[in-house]
Amino acid sequence: MAAAAAAILKLHISKGTDLAVRDMWTSDPYVVVRLGHQKVKTRVVKNNLNPVWDEDLTLFVPHSEPLVLKLEVFDKDRMSKDDQMGNGEVDLGDLASAARMLKTSPAQSLAMKNKEGSPCIKCVDGHMVQQVFLDLQNVESGQLELHIKWVDFTH
Repeated sequence: MAAAAAAILKLHISKGTDLAVRDMWTSDPYVVVRLGHQKVKTRVVKNNLNPVWDEDLTLFVPHSEPLVLKLEVFDKDRMSKDDQMGNGEVDLGDLASAARMLKTSPAQSLAMKNKEGSPCIKCVDGHMVQQVFLDLQNVESGQLELHIKWVDFTH
């Protein structure tokens, strides 16, 4: 039996910037997002190294789940295995902590930075939201922009 869910993550995958070429001159990118055993993905944007997905995805966060969001970008191929275009991780620990703080001190104004000093975590409409600019790893270039909203079930 699966663990009870502690929260929902609402992801908004905005866009990719300066993604790697994996076909002749371009790529057909899509993003795969994993949290524990869950996997969701965006649609494919054809022939574009700066795709705009503007797509919403949802994942459940069980109490026992590690709080690391894993993202991979692939180039869709028709006749062969899809090519990797980079990957990265987002540690959700600070976002989860901010959500717990909001639950225990709802009147407190929250704005905090994660350990690396970049994506800002803030309270928007009673939920903690983190904007992330993720530089892709294991690839020559590329960045993803996404927004992560933590929706606590007990909120």
